[in-house]
Amino acid sequence: MRIMGLDFGSKTVGVAVSDPLGITAQGLEIIRRGEENKLRRTYARIEALIVEYEVEEIVLGLPRNMNATEGERAKLTRQFREALERRTGLPVTMWDERLTTVAADRAMTEAGIRGERRKDYVDMIAASLILQGYLDFKAGAGKDSAGPER
Repeated sequence: MRIMGLDFGSKTVGVAVSDPLGITAQGLEIIRRGEENKLRRTYARIEALIVEYEVEEIVLGLPRNMNATEGERAKLTRQFREALERRTGLPVTMWDERLTTVAADRAMTEAGIRGERRKDYVDMIAASLILQGYLDFKAGAGKDSAGPER
């Protein structure tokens, strides 16, 4: 069973997918759109990837503030989740994404990716980190984390 991880942003969606055993997350791509509320092609691409990779569950990063409150971006992400569940018929689990962008930046620094090229990868890496956190939690390695939100 494969699980898809998504990092939903204002003009991009980072996409990752698990291996068939649900152990590791791999970044797939970044879906880009010209305007924030133009999501038709984004949904269509996600649906195509679900079919291609035989995805049975989606994990969506939930952008919380450092004090655990939620702002406008979290509200939009919850709306995106509702639409994904309606369109795909798959369960969509919310996963706290605090610090994933920081971790993605750190990983790119360690890998020697600099400057403009960072923007090309950060959302996909963040999606991988969101998904990997969830996979580790499911495997029991993340017992100290807060856990998913359904």
